[in-house]
Amino acid sequence: MEKVKATENYTIFKKKSGRYGVKGSNKKWINGDEKAQILSTEGLIKLSKAAEKPAEEAAEESTEE
Repeated sequence: MEKVKATENYTIFKKKSGRYGVKGSNKKWINGDEKAQILSTEGLIKLSKAAEKPAEEAAEESTEE
């Protein structure tokens, strides 16, 4: 793994597969939303917003009428 960036709170590594790993200052790996937020803040990934489901709402309204 290649060290990309180190701060006092975490260290970011780039794996051979091209994915990123984030290790906290307590030497444990950070996962989930916290990892995604860190990588997004550093500009390494872009997060997309979850798509809203207006089609399902419209279908429910039409069946109620």
